Amino acid sequence: MKAKVLVVEDSLTQREHLCRLLERTGYEVSSVTDGLEALRAIRQSPPELVILDVVLDGMDGYSVCRWLRLTESTRDIAVIMLTVKSEVSERVEGLNVGADDYIAKPFDPQELEARIFAALRSRAARIELRQRNAELEGLLNKTERLAMMDELTGVFNRRRFSDVLRREWATARRYQHPLSLMILDVDRFKAVNDTHGHAAGDDLLVRIARIMSSRIREVDICARYGGDEFSLLLPHTMAEGARVVGQRIRDAIRQQREGWEGEAAKVSLSIGVASTEDASLRSPDELVEAADRALYEVKRDGRDGVLVARHGLLAR
Repeated sequence: MKAKVLVVEDSLTQREHLCRLLERTGYEVSSVTDGLEALRAIRQSPPELVILDVVLDGMDGYSVCRWLRLTESTRDIAVIMLTVKSEVSERVEGLNVGADDYIAKPFDPQELEARIFAALRSRAARIELRQRNAELEGLLNKTERLAMMDELTGVFNRRRFSDVLRREWATARRYQHPLSLMILDVDRFKAVNDTHGHAAGDDLLVRIARIMSSRIREVDICARYGGDEFSLLLPHTMAEGARVVGQRIRDAIRQQREGWEGEAAKVSLSIGVASTEDASLRSPDELVEAADRALYEVKRDGRDGVLVARHGLLAR
């Protein structure tokens, strides 16, 4: 496939001469006479290479080159500037604004061909490097997400949840705003695995994770805490507000399970809640322990409920 080259030269004689040389070399060539025409032509059909005279009417070659380098869709176009041989300052300025190379007038056809080849090769290398960097960044982001997410359910994993909990605890203490934590356990989950197999159990956990995630705010954190346990972290939320969220999630499970089959139709959620409103809790670990104790009491009292730990007591 022929490389597309745009020649920007206001001298008719030099423009026609340059175009003939390029066409004989095998390039697809178009030409314009000034900077504004060049920008319009580039927008309509971006070339791989622009051969750009420094001195042009209206907008000079430096301005055209600078615009190309500042615009994402054109930044990889190779630019060779045409300069007068004696004007070193013009050549330096051209390189400073982003030109790949320069050709001094009058130029030798063989030198022109060599410099064009080098500029196109440099362009190809830039594009390949940017693509590889984008792929690497995507891979790093994916690796980072995998390190934070539970592979099965798509919510955060316990390690990530613990990190966020400690950060939110510190923020809540510093700015004196409430922070609530819920630990949720899927009741009768073992019966689903034992009766229908682990694939059915996995499918159930995915469904429950989606229900929970759809009923919390963007600032809230949902995580798989381990096995059939989940945890929710609710910044700027008092215990009573967390209890309401817990009931909303529990009721959603009750409603959804009516359409589920087998043992899955019998599952429910037991939920323990703790909040920084409890002044006796002095660390993130104690917040977790308080929610865990509340969860244990729900399980002991028959499951399928929400219980809030308050000042060492438990409140339904």
